[in-house]
Amino acid sequence: MTKGPRRHKETWQWNEEVAEAVREKKIKYGKWKKENTKEARMEYKKSRQNAKRVISSAKGKETEGMCR
Repeated sequence: MTKGPRRHKETWQWNEEVAEAVREKKIKYGKWKKENTKEARMEYKKSRQNAKRVISSAKGKETEGMCR
């Protein structure tokens, strides 16, 4: 019997493009929290959407390779 949640045996590919998108998102989040302006919030939201798109694309590419 195991303790805790089940873990995935394989993980999707974390590449430089994903890392850069997440890094940019974190920077924009810090800027928004520090400045607390609408412009900074909108920049953060755009970078968050971009990061989601990049991550989804990377996961899709990884699963294509696994299915073949």
